[in-house]
Amino acid sequence: MAGAGDQKKIGERIKMVREELGWTQDELASKAKISKSFLSDVERGERDISSEYLLRIANALGASTDYLLRGEETPRKREQIVIPPELAQAGEQLKLSWGETLMLLRAHESVVARRTDKAPKNPTVEDWIKLHDALKSIYDGETEQ
Repeated sequence: MAGAGDQKKIGERIKMVREELGWTQDELASKAKISKSFLSDVERGERDISSEYLLRIANALGASTDYLLRGEETPRKREQIVIPPELAQAGEQLKLSWGETLMLLRAHESVVARRTDKAPKNPTVEDWIKLHDALKSIYDGETEQ
């Protein structure tokens, strides 16, 4: 994802934000659902970090990925992303990655913003699965043409 020098800077920014929050590595690792040893390696610039794990860390810290990657913006600009339990369950059933789950959440938010009268306010697991299937059929149809 980034070069060795970039990895070290990314790790330094993660550590800086974590320490500003007064969190230990254990706390951040738990909130980001990653191992402490992986986080330690990332903070020292000794491990590459995938976009999925960078996003998990950014969400846990409430930091922007732009800041963690490039030092742009303020370190704590974004709000934490909250995955509803029903979406988490649907994601597990559908075997979705973190990124796919996040895309499904964003798609739902887009529908709610445009068609509040049609979208359920508190979707059930079944609603999330139906939305996923509908989106999948649209994208699968586009690739077949």
